[in-house]
Amino acid sequence: MNTKKYWAAVVGLGLVTLSACGSSSGDEGSGSKTVTLVSHDSWAVSKSVLADFEKQSGYKVRVLKDGDAGQAVNKAILTKDNPQGDVFFGVDNTLLSRALDNGLFQSYEAKGADAIKSGFRVDQDKHRVTPIDSGDICVNYDKAYFSEHKLTPPQSFDDLVKPEYKNLLVTENASTSSPGLGFLLGTAAKYGDDGWQDYWKKLKANGVKVVDGWEQAYNEEFSGSAGGKKAKADRPLVVSYASSPPAEVIYGDPKPKTAPTGVSYGTCFRQIEYAGLLSNAKNTKGGKAFIDFLVGKEFQEDMPLNMFVYPVREGATVPAEFEKYGKPATDPETMAPDKIADNRDQWVKSWTSLVLK
Repeated sequence: MNTKKYWAAVVGLGLVTLSACGSSSGDEGSGSKTVTLVSHDSWAVSKSVLADFEKQSGYKVRVLKDGDAGQAVNKAILTKDNPQGDVFFGVDNTLLSRALDNGLFQSYEAKGADAIKSGFRVDQDKHRVTPIDSGDICVNYDKAYFSEHKLTPPQSFDDLVKPEYKNLLVTENASTSSPGLGFLLGTAAKYGDDGWQDYWKKLKANGVKVVDGWEQAYNEEFSGSAGGKKAKADRPLVVSYASSPPAEVIYGDPKPKTAPTGVSYGTCFRQIEYAGLLSNAKNTKGGKAFIDFLVGKEFQEDMPLNMFVYPVREGATVPAEFEKYGKPATDPETMAPDKIADNRDQWVKSWTSLVLK
């Protein structure tokens, strides 16, 4: 998931990376032993797991990190005739139609795709993308703040516009940030085509703060995060992920005995990320092998502690901290891909005019 690069930096993972510019190197032909992955900034994998793939497949992996998911998808579309790599990872359900409509991917049904939970599968007639992970975009709250102020944390979208939560929420820009867009889509799913704008008018009147991206919102503005505490942040509510509390536990210094943050599960929107074999990829054989690896059990079980997302493969286990502190929402807001495709750009335009002006 493309907004949580802070945690990848904290973990200090050793990744094979290149600057995200230009096309793939000249050795990327069909017989090349290098496979190039293009992704957003939050891509992360354990060194040992990546080494296993390289040893078993014979391919060396290069990674091009290309900014936030929206930025990375747009650049991939612009360069699709001469792509930067072979595989793209990180397009989510909020942007999927843009990628498919622009012919970003070619057809490939991954080996092991039958192990992917049925609820995550899309495009099953053409197999242009493969589901890799899921997560829930939700409001997180600072437990200490609400305890000190003897205030019950908000639990729903409706709660967020109540007077007692005035000037407490920070969210991300829906036009530049994946969780910001997901939160907007969550409100559209909740209140419908005719109601979401009125809801945002109330949210704006209640003092919602908008910043460009997740890292700024969570680590600089949110008082409940480790970064926010150091920055003396003053917003005890933030749009983040259901998996953020276990991250605070696992990487806290010192490690807390319990999560210092909680999740308002009535504000969640389900996000799913996909990978696909890029159209005009130079190393299609290597790209296919890498997609197979992404849906394999080893990578699927490695993801939670690296990218703080949930596996989509049946039987893949997650860390105990996820089970205890970061369970997925039981009833998140969702939206059909075709409805997102039909409305996303206009909704973002209307949101921008309504909230940022």
